[in-house]
Amino acid sequence: MTDDDAEWMAPIDEELLELLRDEELFMPDQLAEEVEPRAPHVAYRCRELAKYGLATKHAMGMYDLSELGERYLAGDIDPSELEPEDA
Repeated sequence: MTDDDAEWMAPIDEELLELLRDEELFMPDQLAEEVEPRAPHVAYRCRELAKYGLATKHAMGMYDLSELGERYLAGDIDPSELEPEDA
């Protein structure tokens, strides 16, 4: 996470987005095998990333990196300017 990241973001979020970029679709319990937090926390972070448009939820528990997420990883998006979809 860089200094430019939004308050809503967690330190694990960038790593999760990078994992989502490497796979077609990913379930939080699979992501949790690759990172430190337990699956419930990873599932919560995936929901948050989807709420802000950085990930796409395809089905219950299945996420993919969105186009906006790709742009964030490329450094083209300031996440502090993103609004939650359920606001």
